[in-house]
Amino acid sequence: MHPIGYISNIFLYFSTQSGIISNMKELGEFVKKKRKQAKLTQPELAERAGVGLRFIRELESNKPTLRLDKVEQVLKLFGHTVGPIPIKREAE
Repeated sequence: MHPIGYISNIFLYFSTQSGIISNMKELGEFVKKKRKQAKLTQPELAERAGVGLRFIRELESNKPTLRLDKVEQVLKLFGHTVGPIPIKREAE
């Protein structure tokens, strides 16, 4: 179990125009793609989002756990947010 305020692979689901992001690798790739589209360097993104450069590097390199509030700060710059999304579960 992770402390409240952290997200990890098994709990991360959020929606984008291209689908639902369901793991840390997809999240890192999404942020990196958005950063490059905005023509921002990692240090520039960190400064604009109000997070540390180390956090951006960890986010883009798929660290298995990250602080949710910081993820939210980064996503807001690109017009996205984290929130609960219902998912279909296979019958057990």
